[in-house]
Amino acid sequence: MGVTTVRLQDEIEQEIQAIADKLHRSKGWVIKQALSEFIEKQKLEQQRWNETLQAMESAAQGNVVSGDAVHEWLASWGTDDEQTKKGPLE
Repeated sequence: MGVTTVRLQDEIEQEIQAIADKLHRSKGWVIKQALSEFIEKQKLEQQRWNETLQAMESAAQGNVVSGDAVHEWLASWGTDDEQTKKGPLE
């Protein structure tokens, strides 16, 4: 396990200490928890961005469903004739 030194503004360090006191944890634990959550959030945002780029590329290649087809599919929900397919791209 590595050790990293970080310089914090006094007010941030005070906030971290207040959180640590409230949770009965160390400042180090609070900082590690915050960093872990930040890293996971960044990974999720990168994944979403990659999915957005893939969707844009797919649409650019013409892999789309018409608005009319989508409305027809949605209108069928909850009816006896509910359509089970989302369209030609399913």
